[in-house]
Amino acid sequence: MHHAPNTLLDRFAAQTAVEAAWADRNLLEEVETRAAIEHVIEELDKGHLRVAEPPAEEDGEWKINEWVKKAVILYFPIRQMSTQQVGPFEYHDKMELKADYAQQHVRVVPPATARYGAFLAPGVILMPSYVNIGAYVGAGTMVDTWATVGSCAQVGASVHLSGGVGLGGVLEPVQAAPVIIEDGAFIGSRSILVEGCRIGREAVIGAGVTITGSTRIIDVTGPEPKEYRGYVPPRSVVIPGSIPKRFPAGEYQVPCALIIGQRKPSTDLKTSLNEALRDFGVSV
Repeated sequence: MHHAPNTLLDRFAAQTAVEAAWADRNLLEEVETRAAIEHVIEELDKGHLRVAEPPAEEDGEWKINEWVKKAVILYFPIRQMSTQQVGPFEYHDKMELKADYAQQHVRVVPPATARYGAFLAPGVILMPSYVNIGAYVGAGTMVDTWATVGSCAQVGASVHLSGGVGLGGVLEPVQAAPVIIEDGAFIGSRSILVEGCRIGREAVIGAGVTITGSTRIIDVTGPEPKEYRGYVPPRSVVIPGSIPKRFPAGEYQVPCALIIGQRKPSTDLKTSLNEALRDFGVSV
């Protein structure tokens, strides 16, 4: 494994090598190119580098590092298949699994799996779940049973991903934004969040909500509906909904998401989903 100091100069050199190899795959045969790609994955694994960087200001835009996603994609062809034995389990894959969880202060319940190249901050709890390469999971976040954190998904601190939540992975096209879940959000059971959608800090997503990059998210709390696409504003409380849409064969209901209120300042951030929704007379 290539080890290099984490400096801007090294990052620039790694980016230059990755971009060159992206344009000419023959460069993957060169030792220097492979070392640069391995260095990027190591920096991702340690949390020194991210596929997407949060804004410095609250309402700012996230910065997507497309070249880092390119490095993840280029990492696959330079790896060889190998067999790994884990007790009675056998795996056959190109990627190593994360290791040294105790040193990282991460709790991992069997048979949870996180791939090398994903970052788990101190205090993360992985129930039997899956975290893919390039993902970032912030401090104190709970990844509950059978939840999936897809490749390059960005999950903030003190987030609760309830049972069966699916966060989509985004590698290609490289310009596509990853799924982003900001600090303190509560994501209800079996929710599906994909295609680069962004969930604002401390939002509450009800059970079974599906949000893609183009899903209509309608704030129904005021006298007139206010619509968002693929973005849930901070502290919003969201439930599944449907709206009529006209097709050649007639009018039918299609899924949407409804913002039915705001999380109250008095609500403890670790409250259960049912308690958060009870304020609005909604059961899940």
